[in-house]
Amino acid sequence: MSNITYRYIKQNSDVQTYIKHADKALESRGYTEHSNAHVEKTAETAYNILQTLKFSERECELAQIAGYMHDIGNCVNRSNHAETGAMMAFNLLSRLAMPAEEIAVIISAIGNHDELTAAPVNPVAAALILADKMDVRRSRVRPPNRPAPSEFIRDVHDRVNYACVQSRYYFSEDKSELFLDLIIDLEISSIMEYFEIFLHRMSLCRLSAETLGIKFRLVINNSKIV
Repeated sequence: MSNITYRYIKQNSDVQTYIKHADKALESRGYTEHSNAHVEKTAETAYNILQTLKFSERECELAQIAGYMHDIGNCVNRSNHAETGAMMAFNLLSRLAMPAEEIAVIISAIGNHDELTAAPVNPVAAALILADKMDVRRSRVRPPNRPAPSEFIRDVHDRVNYACVQSRYYFSEDKSELFLDLIIDLEISSIMEYFEIFLHRMSLCRLSAETLGIKFRLVINNSKIV
């Protein structure tokens, strides 16, 4: 085990620079927020999932690091950003002398988090997929202060995120089920529209949860959907 901690990675100026430029690149193309807010939330959620399921503290921290670094490839290009980000993370972590065994886990998770190629190849990857895909919230839409719904958000991805007025995740009492609980403003987006955008992501969440030995459940407006 190395002494490269999540706190150290979070304070690393190179990682910070890549996150900043990745978010700016996506902003220029009209994508939702992928700044520190998203990567920190992803890191925290990935850590909490594995911690709740009694994985080792170091595995939890590796998920945290992977969550924080998972989108740095966007500063190169949105296409294949997961694979690009994995290689960038490999270079960064190798220079920091992190053991190959730990780097392998992190870059496998980063390289397998994008919807088109995602796969829960290990517990850290499964936790990262869940954490990333469960980050649905109004504040990810740019700019944060929009006019009335009838006057904005023609893009369905923005509309679906903006419609989400409340989002939370939690485990069942026996820790056998992970719930994503959303409240959606149906005047902005229908539940069907939500599924058109997020069905594949939710399928990935279900597969990732099964990899961790649990069930994934989706609740929308107090109704269990999955």
